[in-house]
Amino acid sequence: MAGSVKAVLVDLSGTLHIDDDPTPGAVEALNRLKALENIRIKFVTNTTKESKRFLIARLQKIGFSVQNEEVFSSLSAARKLLDDRQLRPFFMIDKKALEDFEGISQENPNAVVIGLAPEEFYYEKMNTAMRLLRGGASLIAIHKAKYYKRNDGLALGPGPFVAALEYATDCKAEVVGKPSESFFVSSIASLGCVPSECIMVGDDVNDDIAGAQAAGMRGILVRTGKYRDGDENKISPPPFRVADNFSQAVDVIKELL
Repeated sequence: MAGSVKAVLVDLSGTLHIDDDPTPGAVEALNRLKALENIRIKFVTNTTKESKRFLIARLQKIGFSVQNEEVFSSLSAARKLLDDRQLRPFFMIDKKALEDFEGISQENPNAVVIGLAPEEFYYEKMNTAMRLLRGGASLIAIHKAKYYKRNDGLALGPGPFVAALEYATDCKAEVVGKPSESFFVSSIASLGCVPSECIMVGDDVNDDIAGAQAAGMRGILVRTGKYRDGDENKISPPPFRVADNFSQAVDVIKELL
């Protein structure tokens, strides 16, 4: 295994931070990871509650050294899909995320695009989405997480609302973020490596770890964020490694070099 690691993909929410608080030792651990020679880093996130600009500013305020070109988000993947297919979206995403879709026409929608947007999940808007889908519009889920971690506990992700629309319309959502294989492959396109040379670190055993490993990467599951006891036993193959937190995950990565 020595020398076989060329890139590390790092989840954000639940792995590096929870709301505006870093996970234990995460700021220092990221600095240690960045100091390693010949290792490329990409932050991969399903966060849809804020634009990439807002997200990076918040991470930097917390204390993390994160630059624009280092972040690959599900919003970026969704924007590319809409542009490539020339779709006109009906958005169910947080208003702080809309700037990542500037310039896209929303007239006469032929696609429903849904992310994490608690204030958007009310009956009339869900009903409008349902009618569009039954009329032939595509259903695009920026991601489909069941829940995520906040400081006050677990909170519903967009997955249950995507499932409600699927149930009401007999259609299947296309998921563009994690755990989509295309998301992971696209995230490393500029890094000059192949999936087998990459390690994914995250707190979501399905979206982060199972998704990355299905794409040919190795996954380190951290016991922070949305992690719950026994999560490592819920996927096959199991995670490559399990670590108490991101700091310990960095120690594991250093051992592999």
